[in-house]
Amino acid sequence: MEEQLKRWRLILGAPADLDQSPPLTLEEQGIDSVLEALYDSDRDRGLGSSSPNVNRWLGDIRKYFPSTVVQLMQKDALQKLKLHQMLLQPELLETLEPDVQLIGTLLSLKKVLPAQTRDTARNLVRKLVKELEKKLRNPLISAVQGSLNRASRTRRPKANAINWPRTVQVNLKHYQPSLKTIIPHQLIGHGRKMPMLKNLLLLVDQSGSMASSMVYSAVIGSIMASLPSVKTRFIVFDTSVVDLTDQLEDATDLLFSTQLGGGTHISKALAYAQQHLQDPRNTILVLVSDLMEGGPEADFFRQVEEIKNKGVNFISLLALNDQGTPAYDHNIAAFLALLDIPAFACTPDVFPELMATAIERKDLRTWLGTKGIVTKN
Repeated sequence: MEEQLKRWRLILGAPADLDQSPPLTLEEQGIDSVLEALYDSDRDRGLGSSSPNVNRWLGDIRKYFPSTVVQLMQKDALQKLKLHQMLLQPELLETLEPDVQLIGTLLSLKKVLPAQTRDTARNLVRKLVKELEKKLRNPLISAVQGSLNRASRTRRPKANAINWPRTVQVNLKHYQPSLKTIIPHQLIGHGRKMPMLKNLLLLVDQSGSMASSMVYSAVIGSIMASLPSVKTRFIVFDTSVVDLTDQLEDATDLLFSTQLGGGTHISKALAYAQQHLQDPRNTILVLVSDLMEGGPEADFFRQVEEIKNKGVNFISLLALNDQGTPAYDHNIAAFLALLDIPAFACTPDVFPELMATAIERKDLRTWLGTKGIVTKN
């Protein structure tokens, strides 16, 4: 009972400190202090605009809370108290726990970062990029290479192309004791010497609402570009279109080349993408956008139909993040659905399976159903 009362006291703050509430320990008083500074900031003990106060508060929350909670409180401090000076001073930046949303905010402020802060900001972004690459690289490469090999393997090989060890292994269940032999119901070929080459076009909306998706897209694009069997092109857009393919070698440099904020003109990006459809039926186009088209919708509809009719495997991701589906244009999503292009949000950990499904040309709606992902229209 006493612990429950203390928890409610910490949740509700000092105004709920009734006479019957048990006294707080020194550590609990410290927790109460950092919570009050953020969530009861109109009182005298708030953070204010003092850099030393902010710096001390950042150190305190790291002492009392795990990193996931620290990231949440940092986000709340930026939004609730507008403490953007946290991102403008190297000594404060160095104390922050990097997370995707924080990096998105940082990238949106890069133009106003003082010179002495830019290197620290870049190091913070690089730290998070390395963490994401470590998490995503092996699952993504394994899924893509496996699906490419499966897509290139032939089930009707010529006599001189039969993979006999693999064929015997697959057909062991068809061994006939009376004949003392195996009946090969299925012939396995050696396949091509190299997996089938695929083309991947990543079109990423860089409007402010897509910041987290941009971070994940950059990391995934960089990993995909490292695969010799996939030709990856990375295109960002707002009201203009920028091809950042030459920056894919380093996801950190790629992110600092983006320009978060501004409007959205998807049809311009699609028109540019059409210039790079040398092999449409062997191309996967992933549009990462909330579909809030700022240009003429008729142009957008025409571009999508042209690309789809050429045989391109068109995928519409409303978001590529861990936060779920953002606000999106329902009319455009419904139009895409009519063309058998489901619009949906995808978490980064599911993206490798999405790529494998696309490479093997499996039914996307069926796959989405198995993952419990709801399409939007």
